Amino acid sequence: MADQRKVRVTLRLPIASEPGSDPASLIDLARRAEAAGFGAVSLSDHVVMGPRADRYPWGDFRFPPEAPWNEPLTMLTAIAASTTGIQLTTGIVIVPLRPAVLLAKWAATIDVVSNGRLELGVGTGWQMEEFDALGVDYSLRGQMLTDAIGACRALWTGSPASFHSPTVDFDEIWCDPKPVQPNGVPVLFSGTLNQRNKTRIVELGDGWIPIMTERRPGIAAGVQQLRELFEAAGRDPGDLRVRSTARVGSTISETLEKSQALVDVGVNDIDVPLSALHQVGVDDFFADAQSALKEAGWASR
Repeated sequence: MADQRKVRVTLRLPIASEPGSDPASLIDLARRAEAAGFGAVSLSDHVVMGPRADRYPWGDFRFPPEAPWNEPLTMLTAIAASTTGIQLTTGIVIVPLRPAVLLAKWAATIDVVSNGRLELGVGTGWQMEEFDALGVDYSLRGQMLTDAIGACRALWTGSPASFHSPTVDFDEIWCDPKPVQPNGVPVLFSGTLNQRNKTRIVELGDGWIPIMTERRPGIAAGVQQLRELFEAAGRDPGDLRVRSTARVGSTISETLEKSQALVDVGVNDIDVPLSALHQVGVDDFFADAQSALKEAGWASR
């Protein structure tokens, strides 16, 4: 289903207490990823951590509360200044934890600094303690996600901009600079394809990040649904972006081979977690990646 020429391979950079997650190492890894031919690098998000990791909905949470989490938009800014062509994305950023207007400004500025290389993977978050610490109503996080991205779209495209919603409301304000990308910063919504998320993706987004426990048949069905909805909305179904975690093998070559099954059902962004290949030394990993990506032809930017 996916056009093989349009498949991107994203390197998921280390987070929290994983080796190589300090800022200097992340910048170095991003440079090496660019040189090896990866299409993008991604970073994940937590603002603060509470003690109840047992509430994590998708199995065991691997990190202790004291593990350090770099703020992803700040870190991507540093990476933008240290690279020239690789795309920069979040996987994901917890949108309701950031004021919508500030998020619009922040993302637009990174897009300008990077000359149009930013993409946002977004979600609602799962940890109540983060919302409590920031004084944000956890029960409203879904509405806040929808409203914030709607507000960003308004601010990225119009001057002066006005926007009215249940949680974000403003009239005739200017937010400049605008993103370099003509349609604003691309946004991929994460999660299950309930009606609210399908509406977000079609009306406000550019793509979908299936929930990490989603199986291949579910991804295939979701891609088909979204393509049909894109077409019904007058959008090109071929523009739909779908990012899914790679099927990890013992090497990067084996990982790309195993991930072909995802490409076959419409995934066009293969997210390779560097931490899952920890048994391969970093030097060997990037040496293998350069030849494997060239052979696969999937690292298009």
